[in-house]
Amino acid sequence: MRAQLRVEINGAPWLLLSERAAYWPERRWLVVADVHFGKAATFRALGVPVPHGTTLDTLTRLSRLVDRLDPTTIVFLGDLFHAREAHAAATLAALYEWRERYPELELILVEGNHDRSAGVTPAALRIQTQADPWRVGSFAFCHYPRFVESAFALAGHLHPAIRLQGRAADSIRLPCFWWRGGSTGLMVLPAFGSFTGGAAISREYGDRVIAAADDRVVEVPALRHACGQNT
Repeated sequence: MRAQLRVEINGAPWLLLSERAAYWPERRWLVVADVHFGKAATFRALGVPVPHGTTLDTLTRLSRLVDRLDPTTIVFLGDLFHAREAHAAATLAALYEWRERYPELELILVEGNHDRSAGVTPAALRIQTQADPWRVGSFAFCHYPRFVESAFALAGHLHPAIRLQGRAADSIRLPCFWWRGGSTGLMVLPAFGSFTGGAAISREYGDRVIAAADDRVVEVPALRHACGQNT
């Protein structure tokens, strides 16, 4: 079993997973952000030489999570497809095959900016679309990071990452969960897609940052003073 960190949000247990996803055991919901299916195909359509196989890699990692956790639902926090060019035949064929493997799984998409530009999600994928923010009890599922009144928000869009310094001059940048505030706070999830990259965050005093490595999740020590810090 790959690493996970149990946290409590609004009295409910959640698992933050090293695979760059979150899991709500109470509902058996798997939550992922910024998959960007077809991003590599989009780049190739524009004449940019990028690697093949990123969609299959993303689907393989998603399948491992589904097989392990047995969720009833996957909530995508926006940017499921990258652009209109992402609806390439090979990309869609891989997605249709994956969907046939999990016919009973409920799929919900909170619409993001790339989803609007990518066009209508293929009906054969049977994905429900919700407007941002989508409120469920004391939680709000969003694409754009924001504070939502009387709710804890989970969001994507930023592809957060943090640079960790080693004992020598070397360092590594890892995707991370970026958590700010309390019961009406906000957690930005790392991008799940295999071809998405990461953007450095600017932490503030009181923020929690949980880095996701290949096989573990590590909470980064909090800032010791109240000034911001780019990492």
